[in-house]
Amino acid sequence: MSVRELVVLGTASQVPTRHRNHNGYLLRWDGEGILFDPGEGTQRQMLRAGVAAHDIDRICVTHFHGDHSLGLAGVIQRINLDQVPHPVTAHYPASGQRFFDRLRYATAYRETVKLAEAPVAADGVLATTRAYTLEARLLSHSVESFGYRLTEPDGRRMLPERLAAHGIQGPDVGRIQREGAVGGVGLEDVSEVRRGQRFAFVMDTRLCEGVHALAAGCDMLVIESTFLDEDAVLAEDHGHLTAGQAAAVAHEAGVRHLVLTHFSQRYADPGLFEQQARAAGFDGELTIAQDLVRVPLPKRR
Repeated sequence: MSVRELVVLGTASQVPTRHRNHNGYLLRWDGEGILFDPGEGTQRQMLRAGVAAHDIDRICVTHFHGDHSLGLAGVIQRINLDQVPHPVTAHYPASGQRFFDRLRYATAYRETVKLAEAPVAADGVLATTRAYTLEARLLSHSVESFGYRLTEPDGRRMLPERLAAHGIQGPDVGRIQREGAVGGVGLEDVSEVRRGQRFAFVMDTRLCEGVHALAAGCDMLVIESTFLDEDAVLAEDHGHLTAGQAAAVAHEAGVRHLVLTHFSQRYADPGLFEQQARAAGFDGELTIAQDLVRVPLPKRR
């Protein structure tokens, strides 16, 4: 059975707190794992969350501030220590190549795993697999930052009443799915389009075109909300979003499940983020992220 869920490893911005680790998020997408923004302490959080190095197929770094990338050294070395049997691909801003190099080779270790470097230089598609298309969009932060989006190809949903009406049953159901037609009955006659799932990951940024493009029509949007609305000027100055801004983006984009994260240590009450997100008009499923929680993607429409 396929599993699609977000494993939250850390949710703090800038510095960890007693209750929040630096950033870190693993997206389980069927049999593949995509690790986003491994901040300091990610390797230990993986252990606590039951995430193994073998679970990682891709690493996606939005930008090279420490709370989003200092864990790269430990994660890469752990992948090699555990001799992960499959190749791992790393995506990150091309402008930060020197930072990636330093983190990849921060200390001495034995390389046993093929780590493919796939730096991101501009908006566009990064990878296409049978399960998804991965793309990146430029954000607006104090250093170059990219957000990421996964889009599953659309499929077909079989409709039992139409199958029965056309006398399609038993092995012929599988055959019409494979071949597209059986006895003059086309696949479109007995099925409907099943929209592929969409997931977006948006970290440190002001409001910009990239944020809206990434969020559009998403089933799950993981997005930073570093500040509360009363500190909107501070958010703009530092290249961040407020809870209300993030929620308004999700509302306008038709997001089904909104995950707010990357909270400033200045706020003690996470409930305030939920209040402001609802006040901004978002009425879908809402998660105020906490370390080590698992958030399942919504069921397909």
